[in-house]
Amino acid sequence: MSEMVLHCFPESGGCYKAALMLALTGTPWRGVWVDYFKAGQTRTAEWRGAHSVMGEVPVLEDGGLVLTQSGVILHHLAERTGQFGASGKEEAREILRWILFDNHKFTSYLATWRFLLGWAKDPDPAVVAFFRARVDAAFAVADRQLETRPFITGDRPTIADVSMSGYVHYPDSEWPLDVARRYPAVAAWIGRIRALPGWQAPYNLLPGPRTPPHA
Repeated sequence: MSEMVLHCFPESGGCYKAALMLALTGTPWRGVWVDYFKAGQTRTAEWRGAHSVMGEVPVLEDGGLVLTQSGVILHHLAERTGQFGASGKEEAREILRWILFDNHKFTSYLATWRFLLGWAKDPDPAVVAFFRARVDAAFAVADRQLETRPFITGDRPTIADVSMSGYVHYPDSEWPLDVARRYPAVAAWIGRIRALPGWQAPYNLLPGPRTPPHA
């Protein structure tokens, strides 16, 4: 398999989802750092024209194929590698169900809350509290699901687990939710993901200089 190229930056959980899938599947790849914070690179007309009309990362290049949106990238990599995908139509629907939940609620709320805590300038406390409450609600759903199974859809990890891993492996200080005490099933699941061969933490896996919280 030829080397893939991932346009990314280290603080992005969406980028981490794609990079983690590449690492877990042993896929050859290299990262191209995107200056999101200082230059606002993804928001330029040049970026949108060359890479993604949505003005976002991750962007994955697989030969002549260019893919955006982490959910699409994860599905492509599962098909390409034969790993972490569905074993049949029923499981495929269940994987899609949880990836949609992740994109709309689990990762979405957690990413926004983490950004407000660490990188936003003078965020409104009411807005921060609003997103914190949404994070708690999403984690409660995941905790109930994981009380009866080791991974989000069953006995083995799939791209649904990779998708929901977007932000939970960043340092606890960036999203102080006290997961071990409040959501023990989620905490145990996080441990199982970290035990998978090839797993690496976001700041070890993604290339480029970091912009620490409150920098």
